[in-house]
Amino acid sequence: MSFGKPGAQRALIAAVQVLGLAVWFSASAVVPALRASWHISETASVWLTASVQLGFVAGAITSTALNLADRVRAHLLMAVCALLAAACTGVFALAVDGLASAIPLRFLTGVFLAGVYPVGMKLTGSWAPPARRGLAFGVMIGALTLGSALPHLISGLGDLPWRGVMSAAAGCAVLGALVAVTLVREGPQFAQGTPPKPHPRYALAMFGQRGPRLVNVAYFGHMWELYALWTWLPSYLIAGHAGAHVDLLSFIAIGLAGVAGCLAGGWAADRFGRPRAAVTALVVSGACCVVSPLFFTAPMNVVVLLAVVWGAAVIADSGVFSTSLSEVADKRYVGTALTAQTAIGFALTVVTIQLVPVLADAVGWRWAFWLLVPGPVVGALAMGAFGRERARLAVANA
Repeated sequence: MSFGKPGAQRALIAAVQVLGLAVWFSASAVVPALRASWHISETASVWLTASVQLGFVAGAITSTALNLADRVRAHLLMAVCALLAAACTGVFALAVDGLASAIPLRFLTGVFLAGVYPVGMKLTGSWAPPARRGLAFGVMIGALTLGSALPHLISGLGDLPWRGVMSAAAGCAVLGALVAVTLVREGPQFAQGTPPKPHPRYALAMFGQRGPRLVNVAYFGHMWELYALWTWLPSYLIAGHAGAHVDLLSFIAIGLAGVAGCLAGGWAADRFGRPRAAVTALVVSGACCVVSPLFFTAPMNVVVLLAVVWGAAVIADSGVFSTSLSEVADKRYVGTALTAQTAIGFALTVVTIQLVPVLADAVGWRWAFWLLVPGPVVGALAMGAFGRERARLAVANA
């Protein structure tokens, strides 16, 4: 097998995402054990996830301001950041015994993951021509989804203590760093000879253009829903079906169904167009939000059906937004555009991750996910407008 071929490189980049992003939800997957061991409340335990999101935003803003994803060799940046995220998670596993030391380490983990995920998107795009880029990004986001869910699988299948689960996640990220530094390289699609001049304001300038602005607004609506669902789906399931195999069900819904959704969304984006694929996914996931109270205490097989459909739909459009932005942004600063997009999107996730348990305390877990409904609604409206704009431009240029 030649590792220099586009298909091989895209597979290697996806493998790095699966392995490197295993540290993202490593603490979230063991929250019940941490709450029992550290005697912390559910409200306090939110920060084990929220601090990673905030760290990611801080890292992404820094990367955007310095144009790192466009001015540093991408595979090296991804490898170093995966290794540093692994180190933070390893220290957590070996030495941390309370929130006071856990939160800074989780924040730093997020900072370094900002050099793994957005950079992986740019690398994927660099090996994918526009006609095939939707499916390529679908595979990439599927890898992110599988990696994010991996700690749930490790926790659910093994009888490991929480320190073992986090150590295993750190080991995965180290392996991802090794793959990135030894085998991954940047492709020809965004090649430009010399690195572009620093342009920290491009992250703001792209919002002055209608195409990138609409794609970004749609992505923000998507992110309003996504990470809050991933974070709190286990709590929703436990509240309605105590004693169920929640870890494995969460892995199936977030990981396996999510990967299937990403592949389907990427294929549909290439086959039927970016806007139609994204709007369809947003409508389905928004409908799942709306009907979630009806499924709260339904028979378990019915709940599994909802979780699988929702897990597939909620992530199916993610790669579509990345693909769309890579096609309408300034090619010199595609990495910067993608990093800025994720920075703002992940900042929004902190809000919903914090608010969902607050609403659950007030009205119960049955109704808590109604908070997420505005996200897919706004996303669908913005992506529909983007589709009409593309159609108008196509007619004007015909």
